[in-house]
Parts: sequence; C-alpha cells; structure tokens
Amino acid sequence: MTDDKALKDLRPSRDEAEDAVRTLLRWAGEDPNREGLLDTPSRVTKAYGEWFRGYNEDPAEILKRTFEEVDGYDEMVVLKDIRFESFCEHHMAPIIGHAHVGYLPTDRVVGISKLVRLVNAYSKRLQVQEKLTAQIANALHEVLNPRGVAVVLEGEHHCMSTRGVQKHGVTMVTSRMMGIFKSNDITRQEFLKLIGNPVNRGS
Repeated sequence: MTDDKALKDLRPSRDEAEDAVRTLLRWAGEDPNREGLLDTPSRVTKAYGEWFRGYNEDPAEILKRTFEEVDGYDEMVVLKDIRFESFCEHHMAPIIGHAHVGYLPTDRVVGISKLVRLVNAYSKRLQVQEKLTAQIANALHEVLNPRGVAVVLEGEHHCMSTRGVQKHGVTMVTSRMMGIFKSNDITRQEFLKLIGNPVNRGS
C-alpha cells in the first residue's frame, strides 16, 4: 500500500492538473480554448483543492484536544444532522447527506466542533459510504477511548441519481456501533431515537 508521503511525492503540479482538465473538456466534445472555458481548468483545480482537502488533515490530531472538567458527566453525547459532502470513488460523483455521531465518554469529552471537523476530514476524500462510516467511528474509538461509539450516515449518491438508473430521492443509510452501543440494545435504541431512527425509518 502506498503511504501518504509517497502519494504526496507523486502528486502532479498545478499545471499538469489543469492540462488534465483541458483533456477531459476535449473528450467531452468541448473546446477548452473557447472564451467561456478559458479559466475552467484553473477553477476546477481550485475546487478540487477544497473538495478533497481531507487528504491534508489528520483526524487523530483533530481529536487530540479534549476536556476533563465535566463534573463527572458520563451520559451520551450526540451531535446529529452534520451535513457532509463527499465524492464516490467509483464515478467521482457527489455523495451528499447527514452524519449523526454519538459516544459515551469515560473521563473526557471533545469539543463539538471537532466532531464536525472529523466528519469533514474523512468526507473530503474519495469515498464509499460504508468506509466513511467506519473511519469516523474508528477514529473516535481509538483517540477518545470511550465506552461506546455510534455513527449513522444518510447519503444521496449522485452516481445513481444523475446517471445509470437515474433514481432520485433514494437515501443510503449506514451505521457503525461500537462498545456499549453494539452490546446494549437499550443504549443503541436511545441513540437511534435521539437522531430520529433513520435505520428503521420507513419500515
């Protein structure tokens, strides 16, 4: 497997990336020298820098700063409806949806903005939703060492809604339960109730 440093060493220059966009424009049947497309290669590479900025972020570093002065608080912490935008690694089409993240702390908690940043760090990469769900949960479990972690993602996949079967309004739901959320049905159901139970919605 190629490591992160090797990948960065292999990264093409900005000029090479812009040339690749011009090639795709020609392949699509366009003229990259047309007035309206002259700045498109520059705009696309800049947009890619924003859409895939997660490759430059370290999720463990994001969760590193925690708080221990919580007066013994040991109940569930849940942040729901975190909007995320990612891209399917098979067609590079958008995946747009919401993440719901919960954990049961031991002796420390993390700032809620860090949970949003964690979701962004993994979603701003080429992804499959199942992998994205597991990565978010695993990072929380490994860094915070809580009694349990629960992550549910709801996403609309534009690789299916804008091409192929072209089925609109379909939401994919994935979940990862760890620790007490996996072993204790009451705790798991409490979390699902708090987020609106997307796992069983419509059943």
